[in-house]
Amino acid sequence: MKRNKFIASILTIATTPLISAAQIQKAFQRKEKGFKISAGEGRVHGHIKLKGVNSNILDVKISGKDTDGDLAIFEQTSLSQGKGTPLHIHNAQDEIFYVIEGSYKFQVGDDKHDLTTGDSIFLPRKVAHAWTQVSEKGKMTVIMQPAGKLENFFVTMAALNHEPSQQEIAKIFSDNDMQVVGPPLKID
Repeated sequence: MKRNKFIASILTIATTPLISAAQIQKAFQRKEKGFKISAGEGRVHGHIKLKGVNSNILDVKISGKDTDGDLAIFEQTSLSQGKGTPLHIHNAQDEIFYVIEGSYKFQVGDDKHDLTTGDSIFLPRKVAHAWTQVSEKGKMTVIMQPAGKLENFFVTMAALNHEPSQQEIAKIFSDNDMQVVGPPLKID
């Protein structure tokens, strides 16, 4: 019995450097060349047309796959005046929005903010937040750090062949490490 424990201990110790080496190797396998994403284009999925929460169009500019999950950047063309996200939480990602054009209302915790062209807002992880499009049209850059599963959320919502119910939306949020905690933000 002692011999088996000894062998198991030796194997554990012997494989530990291999695990660490694999993690280090992954960090060095990032893309060695930069890349350009042209205006109006999505790098990975083309234009992603959302259903459910709103009918906006998302373009993946930098995929989480490009950064080993460290960062993702999306450009959102907003086509859904008066609509936005339900109040929700990202438990493991910070989110940053930069308004390229148009106007939006954001809620972060209990605070509400009006954003227009050139404004930015930081939404920390674990803090409930929502936004609603105020202007007829708009455009924002959305940055997630780390990338998390938001890209998968967008692809899943776009792939639906129907408008999802609130229960389906909540499940898709949950499947992508987000939690719906309240209704969408109303425009005053």
